[in-house]
Amino acid sequence: MSRFTSRLALAASALTITALALTACGSSGSLDEPASSGSAAGGSSDTITVGSQAYYSNEIIAEIYAQALEGAGFTVEKKFNIGQRDAIIPSLQDGTVQITPEYTGNLLQYFDKTTTATTTDDVYAALEKALPEGLSVLDQSPATDQDSYNVTAAFAKEHNLKSIADLAGITPLVLGGAPELEQRPYGPSGLKDKYGVDVTFSATADTTVDELVAGNVQLADVYSADPSIKTKDLVTLEDPKGLFLASHVVPLVSSSFPEDAAAVINKVSAALTPDGLIALNVASKVDQKSPGDLAKSWLADNGIQ
Repeated sequence: MSRFTSRLALAASALTITALALTACGSSGSLDEPASSGSAAGGSSDTITVGSQAYYSNEIIAEIYAQALEGAGFTVEKKFNIGQRDAIIPSLQDGTVQITPEYTGNLLQYFDKTTTATTTDDVYAALEKALPEGLSVLDQSPATDQDSYNVTAAFAKEHNLKSIADLAGITPLVLGGAPELEQRPYGPSGLKDKYGVDVTFSATADTTVDELVAGNVQLADVYSADPSIKTKDLVTLEDPKGLFLASHVVPLVSSSFPEDAAAVINKVSAALTPDGLIALNVASKVDQKSPGDLAKSWLADNGIQ
């Protein structure tokens, strides 16, 4: 994308000038070398720092980015579990981190709380415009990790449910989720306005899935890549009217991210599917596999390394 390329070109020029200055002064040998876990591409001493949020699924994706870059010959440093957006965005802006996995819809709302975009393409386009100077996104992935409404397989079969719209007229219908869901535009008011679905709300927070399985709530807000959707035999209802913002996995990069590394990460994004992300999360939470091992296997299985 032109915005990303132009910023990288400026960054590259700045780095070139800096390198020439250091050479002229004869001081390059005295510079401390950054800690790294790979070899430099083209013999450069530059290091790409990959960061992650304090969230196991995000760390897995960050590990995939890191190993893919290492496999392509780049020097990589990992700074995982930095925190949530309030911590990691400043790290990208000050150059501490050059790339981190993000999610289009949630990231858009972080920078533009009044956005009306909901579909995949509209959210991505709006995100590109909303990002501040110095930050860009690479290609978004088919994989999503977003709010979704789920029911048990038994409840879906009993009421022949495929879409959120099919919930209209079912009573009683209790919606479970994080406390803030009650006031979110895709919460009870959104269900009523977009689909004509009436619910009462229960703030179930971390027990949401357990309450759903126990039958104490009939509808639950669960992130689409949550492994419990598979392990607890849940059914995710389709959202044809776009109640939820599409939130695809997307690499967020700083202006210092090398342009030639973008192709490596875009290849990863193209291969990461919704089912593939869920499988990684299941392997992490249920099988207790490490992010490093999961990333190595995933890259091999997808022909990237």
